[in-house]
Amino acid sequence: MDQIQHKHIDVRGVNLHVAEIGTGSSVVVFLHGFPEIWYSWRHQMIAIAGAGYRAIAPDLRGYGLSGNHPEPEKASFNDFVDDTIAILDSFHIDKAFLIGKDFGSWPVYLLSLFHPTRVIGVVSLGVPFFVPRPQKFRDLPEGFYISRWKEPGRAEADFSRFDVKTVWRNIYILFSRSEIPIAEKGKEIMDLVDPSNPFPPWLTNEDLTTYAKAYEKSGFSSPMQVPYTRLPEEFTIENPKVEVPVLLIVGGKDYFLKFPGIEDYITSEKVRDYVAELEIEFLPEGTHFMQEQFPDKVNQLIVNFLDKACSIK
Repeated sequence: MDQIQHKHIDVRGVNLHVAEIGTGSSVVVFLHGFPEIWYSWRHQMIAIAGAGYRAIAPDLRGYGLSGNHPEPEKASFNDFVDDTIAILDSFHIDKAFLIGKDFGSWPVYLLSLFHPTRVIGVVSLGVPFFVPRPQKFRDLPEGFYISRWKEPGRAEADFSRFDVKTVWRNIYILFSRSEIPIAEKGKEIMDLVDPSNPFPPWLTNEDLTTYAKAYEKSGFSSPMQVPYTRLPEEFTIENPKVEVPVLLIVGGKDYFLKFPGIEDYITSEKVRDYVAELEIEFLPEGTHFMQEQFPDKVNQLIVNFLDKACSIK
């Protein structure tokens, strides 16, 4: 881990922390999800650097060691898109591969739509490209974790009962399960985890401490502005089509597959209507955190995809 270098760059009014490793001419930019930071890509960064690529992973604005959005009420996914372009410009990189997971996949897809000349290819862990529909998940119960976290002050009140390390641990445990986090009436999301619940075996106490320290610095309110607190921007692209090569890696035990319509959308291959060149790989035992759970398998899939794309570009 010591070989990963760290720097800070000023991007659009925010000081961003960026982790970097490798000297290859082909660049790979990683965008994390929640409750993550650059560190969630540590295994992949080291692996692709060893395969001859240059890896760059920022803490997204509002996360980890990066600064907060100066106007949090205006935070949006477009900030992550514009920040990524600014990072590429800062490093004088014309185009790059983009890898995202969880909500980090959405700005990756947006970049491929809005700035296709800057993108060589895309890897998404768990999240296919789909046209956003604001009411897509309205049939889920009232205790659906996203619905709860969109209520002003509700997550803050729930989390305030515990220290940061416990909150982060609980969220990670919840997201590691194969069921959607849904609280019963009169209960909160944190109540879904019992203190005796075991921590996923693929994370060490050192990993937990690293994540906890990052969220002690940022808190949870700033990271949760996007994607939970803020309403999503209106999607205005007609007949969207991702034209760059895409690798979608799906974990069979990722709770996101239980979201209404998602598994059928992937397995029926309707997703191909919106992606011109798509590879789909399944990890049957993979959870929401498959890149930490099965790093060797995920690394090999990514490196194979990168090598193939580089051989034909």
